[in-house]
Amino acid sequence: MKVLSCRRSESVAIVLFLAASILMLVVRNMDVLEFQPKVNSPIFTQRVSSDPDVNRSFCTFQPLSPQDALEERLILDSTAWPETPLLPGPISLEQTSDPAHSNFTILPGRRGGQWRVGDQLEVMIQTSDFKGRPKKSGGDFLLARLHNRMLEAGVAGQVVDHLNGSYSAVFSLLWEGDAQVEVMLVHPFEAISVLDRLTREQPDRIYFKSLFRSGSLSEATMCNVCLRPTQPLCNYTDLRTGDPWFCYKPKNLSCDARIQHIRGGYIQNLKAKEETLFQSRVNMKVSIRASGPSNVTVLPENGGQLKVKSNTVPSGPSGYYYQGLWRALSGTTVRQFNTSAITECLKGKVVHMYGDSTIRQWFEFLKATVPGLKEFDLHSSKQSGPLMVLDYANNILVTFRCHGPPLRFSNIPTREFRYIANELDGLVGGINSVVVIGIWSHLGTFPMAIYIRRLQSIRRAVVRLLDRAPGTLVVMRTANPKALTLYETITNSDWFSLQRDKVLRAVFKGMNVHLIDAWEMTLAHHLPHSLHPQPPIIKNMINHILSYICPQKAG
Repeated sequence: MKVLSCRRSESVAIVLFLAASILMLVVRNMDVLEFQPKVNSPIFTQRVSSDPDVNRSFCTFQPLSPQDALEERLILDSTAWPETPLLPGPISLEQTSDPAHSNFTILPGRRGGQWRVGDQLEVMIQTSDFKGRPKKSGGDFLLARLHNRMLEAGVAGQVVDHLNGSYSAVFSLLWEGDAQVEVMLVHPFEAISVLDRLTREQPDRIYFKSLFRSGSLSEATMCNVCLRPTQPLCNYTDLRTGDPWFCYKPKNLSCDARIQHIRGGYIQNLKAKEETLFQSRVNMKVSIRASGPSNVTVLPENGGQLKVKSNTVPSGPSGYYYQGLWRALSGTTVRQFNTSAITECLKGKVVHMYGDSTIRQWFEFLKATVPGLKEFDLHSSKQSGPLMVLDYANNILVTFRCHGPPLRFSNIPTREFRYIANELDGLVGGINSVVVIGIWSHLGTFPMAIYIRRLQSIRRAVVRLLDRAPGTLVVMRTANPKALTLYETITNSDWFSLQRDKVLRAVFKGMNVHLIDAWEMTLAHHLPHSLHPQPPIIKNMINHILSYICPQKAG
């Protein structure tokens, strides 16, 4: 009887255990399902799953197709920053790379210290900490360029991290004469680890608001791509693209009462001593000195006139400056367009520009440069658009509209929100249609997966557009380096921009889409870095776009 009783007890225990396990599984699945945005309902209460992988972030994502999910993983892996172990204990400034104690050395060329046009120049960079001790690990963010101010020549260098405190910078020698090497420390690895942590832990550090109104009743609540699950949300995830956007639900108004987007503010939540990692003129965008000569003399290729070969190095530069003019090393020949030539090139054309303020800068350049283009007042925000200029005599139309949220612009009517992919789906396209796209700056603080998915939806729309109207010209603008303060770094560091630059190139690789390499066009120029590059750089960018629209005729 005791044996039977024990067996019954064991059976009951097993049944109870199985029942409890099934109940836990059901609850867990309910949590995960609740965590996904319910696109068909404007309101939902977000819960955080007990799954540690889900708990790492309070950002929600739409499910991806297997193909897009694989691409996302491959892109994340290919653009991952080199892993370097951090020292135990709190971060100490004196243990990080110090540009004042670091140096670079020009290595002897294959001609024994003599260089000719078409050669490669290699520079070895050794980093040291603030006590002058050589670094033993890599992961620093360095930029390099070769330039000649007298010739107004410049080209970006390709930096290689050897993961042991040393780096190489390789330059293509593309002009005859003097060539000066410049190497810059943008961030030490420890600063990058802080930026990476902020993105994982505080993707909402830039926050936004929306104004809700119904009659005389109004209320403002916080909005973002990622919102912490503290109260019910209004879900404004786009039904067609799947791009996420949420606001906290107003207490006394419905989600449908949202009328205006407002830039909220910025939360700086650095740990003790982390600010020391982001100091201008100390360790952020500071030049590294040469241990010997910092320049070389480049001889003619064959003892004759300057002759430039097309780019045959896979990781080589996309172009370079000579006499202040950008010369592309692959693709179309960049022509120079004066005012009348711009009008002639755009005659009969419709140019649609979509993106952020760096695309609006191109729109404003054309408006100010071409006399025949007159603005048609749409009574819209001058920041976000929509904006339109017309030349009736020459049948030219140029438009601008900002991309969908997140947007760091204020006072935008929410009815004006448009996602680029949806706008592309509304275009007829054709041989007289030009589409210009640039989207990077406003998405810098969010998980990379959000940017990848945004680009994937734009790419699908580009494919549809080119399928129905193969003659449409599509031009993409890359990110560019900028001036950095502590605020600018935490919210939009060049490191964030570089990562997005890599992702954009990967997503649109192999497509019938033309690229304006704003990264190299800014880096190679002698003018200071700026979010909105200065007019000489913009003029070169516009000439590059126009050269795609009106390529040089053969013969």
